[in-house]
Amino acid sequence: MNKKKFTYKKSGVNINAADNFVDFISNVSSKKKGKKKFSNIGGFGSITSIPHGINQPKIVACTDGVGTKIEIANTLKKYDTIGIDLVAMSVNDLIVQGARPLLFLDYISINKIDLKKLKSIIKGIIKGCRLSGSELVGGETAEMPGTYEKGKFDIAGFAVGIVGRNKILNKKKIKKNNLILAIPSSGLHSNGFSLVRFLINQKKINIKKNKFLKSELLKPTKIYVNEVLQLIDQNLINGCANITGGGLSDNIKRIIPDKMSAEIDLNQIKTLSIFKWLKNNGVSEKEMLKTFNCGVGFCLIINPRNLKKVIKYFSRKYKPYVIGKISKDINKVKLNGSINWS
Repeated sequence: MNKKKFTYKKSGVNINAADNFVDFISNVSSKKKGKKKFSNIGGFGSITSIPHGINQPKIVACTDGVGTKIEIANTLKKYDTIGIDLVAMSVNDLIVQGARPLLFLDYISINKIDLKKLKSIIKGIIKGCRLSGSELVGGETAEMPGTYEKGKFDIAGFAVGIVGRNKILNKKKIKKNNLILAIPSSGLHSNGFSLVRFLINQKKINIKKNKFLKSELLKPTKIYVNEVLQLIDQNLINGCANITGGGLSDNIKRIIPDKMSAEIDLNQIKTLSIFKWLKNNGVSEKEMLKTFNCGVGFCLIINPRNLKKVIKYFSRKYKPYVIGKISKDINKVKLNGSINWS
């Protein structure tokens, strides 16, 4: 008889550690003004209420991850901001449709349960949910030995929002001579990190010892939910775009009606130091514009008469400014001029 004992734990999966992590999420996500806002963690499914007072409510759903920004977090052993990124990447897409984020779920897959690392990630997710006004209703943590190398992991997020039928933002609202406003980004957000890492590796830069890169690369993605939803409630915007992978051109063209064009003056863009660093270290302007947000994290399309009203909803750091207008043209996006990289 074979007396060797085979257990799930010996195969590399520790159910007790996973259960402890679920308990941690349940407890930490409940601590808000003494109220247990997040109460569904740990069940087989999550139940949430649909808010009252929404006329003909429609459901909007998004999913996204943070890509290879995870590898920067691993290198710096700093995991407290990528959870914010994870939430931001989905909720910033929801508001493009006019939807208010309602609930969020996460998926974490990892080679081996590391409670310190996972707790840091989940705290960021919870912070991102609170910043966006959404509710963390559940998720999944998968321990997958043999699939991931030691210390490696991946995260994905799933957001659901709600919007009244009359508040949905669509192409029909965008008109000739509408203004295009840029809302500043907080940095790279969560796009283009494969190129960033390639450049760093090629130049043999030790980011642990580079104070500038160490402070810039893990800056969390700005969550635009509160400001944009207020503008939608006041009927102050006709359209908007989350500037992610593909840059300004690829993202804005997704919301431009046929036979119209977004004419953007690149000279007006106020870029950030991290993008200047990348440009000055060998990335062409064409590649910069195709890969990164270049300092423009989100765009609004508005009636010119609403400009002063719109600006009042933002802090000084994220104050929107005009970078173009809508014209009649068969080309959906026209980029003119050049960004000042100096």
